[in-house]
Amino acid sequence: MKAALLQLNCGDNPQKNIAVTQELIKQASLSGAGLIVTPEVTNCVSMDRARQKEVLASEQDDETLKALQAQAKALQVWLLIGSLALKTDDPDGRFANRSFLIDPFGEVVARYDKIHMFDVAVSEHETYRESAGYRPGEAAVIADLPFANIGMTICYDLRFPSLYRTLAQAGAEVITIPSAFSPVTGAAHWETLLRARAIETGCYVLAPAQTGVHAGDSGRARTTYGHTMAVSPWGAVLADAGDEPGLVFVDIDRQTVIQARSRIPSLNSERDFAKPR
Repeated sequence: MKAALLQLNCGDNPQKNIAVTQELIKQASLSGAGLIVTPEVTNCVSMDRARQKEVLASEQDDETLKALQAQAKALQVWLLIGSLALKTDDPDGRFANRSFLIDPFGEVVARYDKIHMFDVAVSEHETYRESAGYRPGEAAVIADLPFANIGMTICYDLRFPSLYRTLAQAGAEVITIPSAFSPVTGAAHWETLLRARAIETGCYVLAPAQTGVHAGDSGRARTTYGHTMAVSPWGAVLADAGDEPGLVFVDIDRQTVIQARSRIPSLNSERDFAKPR
């Protein structure tokens, strides 16, 4: 299966973002991709909670989701929306950061809510508290596709290796890590962590990313690292999109997963041990 990974520079206007995203999806399909993957918060990149409350919608009403479902059906492709920022009915008003897998009939066949919230102080000038605006998910998700089983994760999940090992041991052969990574942590850790997750699990890692300065109609701008990557089950970087919006492609082959795991069968070699006191 040929997969396409989108690298986007989304702003805080979902309607403007839809047009750009759909054009790249169209290009990916014309190039032969049967699986297309978009970055985290494909509908809206914003650090302004008031702006988010103004422009975001519930899953049932989200125009980006509706438009991309229709496009997946029209193009007859598998489409993994890295994530959408969505309103929920939570009493505290927090949003969901939710990934969607859409089949070639335009139907949502899997959903995953980001488990690990990005609550960090990267520097005295760059801090994030994702949990203030988003409620965390509680369940790992695998989708069984005809060409591969896909484990769905999002961005900061990348730093929690037990999640990826759990997905691989449950049958995942491809793991998606759509992201909007900080430039500081991206430069220091992005490639290393992606390659580590691939090596540890014997999975393909598909990591589409947001990139550049995300200017908005309101609120302060945010900057993301880019460098959308595809990594082989042996840990080789198969594609790197650099720091400009666009597309990269990779071929997914189950036999490559089988070969990597047969060479290093660590998923089947765990032993129980007593924890240190």
